[in-house]
Amino acid sequence: MILSIETATEVCSIALHSNKKLVAYEEIHLQKSHSGYLTVMIEHLMNSCGVAVTDVEGIAVSEGPGSYTGLRIGVSTAKGLCYAWEKPLIAISTLEAMAISAIKNVPSFIQHDHIFCPMLDARRMEVYLALYDKSLSQTLAPQPVIIDNNSLESYSDKHKIICFGNGAKKCKDVLLHENFLFIDGYIPSAKGVGILAQQAYNDKRFVDLAYFEPFYLKTYQAARATKNKILGSI
Repeated sequence: MILSIETATEVCSIALHSNKKLVAYEEIHLQKSHSGYLTVMIEHLMNSCGVAVTDVEGIAVSEGPGSYTGLRIGVSTAKGLCYAWEKPLIAISTLEAMAISAIKNVPSFIQHDHIFCPMLDARRMEVYLALYDKSLSQTLAPQPVIIDNNSLESYSDKHKIICFGNGAKKCKDVLLHENFLFIDGYIPSAKGVGILAQQAYNDKRFVDLAYFEPFYLKTYQAARATKNKILGSI
């Protein structure tokens, strides 16, 4: 039994998976609500399913990229539960979890050589993105990209690229090459985190509770957010 947490965007979600099957899922779409609702959601979900702490074998968390504050809340909560419940912590890439959700639920027009491109909004015309093939092999590592007409052209000249996520919408009017396809849905979800966490648990790919930090991608923004928070408290 794996408890998964996803807080990388404005959507806060949790899931329980057992033997690679989804047991229960809950999500909430409220901005700036993660800190107030996350632990309540976890308690509610476990109680409604009759799942005890002793039933949970590991806790998985979406590691980023994504919202600085959201990631901090998710990781801090996951760490706290791992310490209190004496469970291992599993970190899952937010973009990879988005990709696996899309791959497992692709429309019928998706072909084997199509590439999946999860996109997270990083403000203005910048997005966090990565590229994966249908077997979830990474074609392009997660990175921040300022989108223009020439973005990803070395890939779009050879493959159809399936774009999705909350960063994809603003790219529709810029990525005009015929090989760019856009599909709705597939926001970051604890369902995708849980799918990948099962294999990570089996492989004992755990992270260190004391030293693990979210994967922000743009470290200067994380540092600036921390600085602003400190200055605001003076």
